[in-house]
Amino acid sequence: MNFLRRALLIGVIFLSACNLPAVNGAGAISTSAALTVSAELSAVPQASATAQATSAITITPTYAEPLISVEGVTNCRTGPGTNYERVTQISPNEQVKVIGAYIPGYWIVSTSAGVCWISQEFATPSGSMSALPTVTAPATPTGNAPEGLSLQKWYISCNYSTNQANVTISWTDEDNETGYRVIRNGTDAIELAQNATQFAETITLLGGQSVGYEVEAYNGVGSTKSRAIVLYC
Repeated sequence: MNFLRRALLIGVIFLSACNLPAVNGAGAISTSAALTVSAELSAVPQASATAQATSAITITPTYAEPLISVEGVTNCRTGPGTNYERVTQISPNEQVKVIGAYIPGYWIVSTSAGVCWISQEFATPSGSMSALPTVTAPATPTGNAPEGLSLQKWYISCNYSTNQANVTISWTDEDNETGYRVIRNGTDAIELAQNATQFAETITLLGGQSVGYEVEAYNGVGSTKSRAIVLYC
């Protein structure tokens, strides 16, 4: 009898154990960790391929030498205005390097005759102008410009066999000039020193052709011109 009871008790315990739910601790932990990692990755926005490619592009600005050109013969002076002495004239076939800017209205340029100022109104810029330094204007010249320049003599001798002409011009000396310019056919031919009173040159001139001259006296305040003359061969 005791044997039967023991056998039945063991059987009941065995069957009860088989019906208990299985617990796999390691598997549950692994599954939970995987779900957590997946959720974290889903929550973080991923950079698009386009954004990554765009951030890798570096734009390097290009530099071009700043230059100006003019449509007609243009005066270039020692400062911003006609009361400053003229340094040179810029011709339409020239490109001149710009080294500075004056606000408003002038470029400072480097020429074979020296640094001078040219009005932006008459100049066409090209190149990298935004990097130019700005400058201040020099002091305004004081005093009086030369006055009353008068031609005294002019002479032309034509050689028709060689098509050469010898020209001589003389004028009165001014009291307060810095120098003189001889202007041939509207363009500066030469600059002469203070107290000069004569100019001579040999030019090519065919029979029937003419050449025009003016003389200009100048100083730091301004200038005055003689009357124009026209010489013929």
